[in-house]
Amino acid sequence: MRVRPMTIAIDGPAASGKSTVGEALAERLDYLYFDTGVMYRAVTWAALERGVRVEDEEAVTKLAEALEIEVTDATDDDGRQYTVLADCVDVTWEIRRPEVDANVSAVSAYGGVRHALVAKQRRIAAGEPVVMVGRDIGTVVLPEADLKIFLDASVEERARRRWLENRERGKDPDRAAVLDAMRRRDRIDSNREISPLRAAVDAVRIDTTAMSIHAVVDEAERLVRERDCP
Repeated sequence: MRVRPMTIAIDGPAASGKSTVGEALAERLDYLYFDTGVMYRAVTWAALERGVRVEDEEAVTKLAEALEIEVTDATDDDGRQYTVLADCVDVTWEIRRPEVDANVSAVSAYGGVRHALVAKQRRIAAGEPVVMVGRDIGTVVLPEADLKIFLDASVEERARRRWLENRERGKDPDRAAVLDAMRRRDRIDSNREISPLRAAVDAVRIDTTAMSIHAVVDEAERLVRERDCP
């Protein structure tokens, strides 16, 4: 008798396909799907909304420790993958605003913020079989995950995806500005001192640049079957 991996970590840079692939894989496996990035986005949104200076690490850390973040199944049929609540306020789409995009990397680089949120993420993973998505799942949050996948794509392709995503929501962002913001976020995420973006040494890398979502999910599911534990 063989048993599937119970914890699956999916990491990668912005717009590499983590959220879409993670959700689809979790659905196929009947696992819990959890995108840790929404927690950092919720803290960033709350700081901006409440007038907390993003540069004030101590104040942002206290906010992260106190903020009640809940991620549930989608409560509205508006294209969302899930519903994100911050202190009982639905912020699902608010956390995708450009100003959140511009500040979330700085917030997520704070050690106190990461400490507060990683503890919550590990409690979630301990509850049931999970596909957990983020930027440090395989290296920090779940270093003992049964399967680690690192998704990547060229920065130009990832910027194109983010630009199309914004257009589909009725926005018309400047494409060059989206690319510049993506490059800036890559630099911050990869060079921060605490939990920098990198693939775990035992992660399986998948370049999604020229792959369809369906093909990436198929490959991820193949890896799950391949890693079944005896």
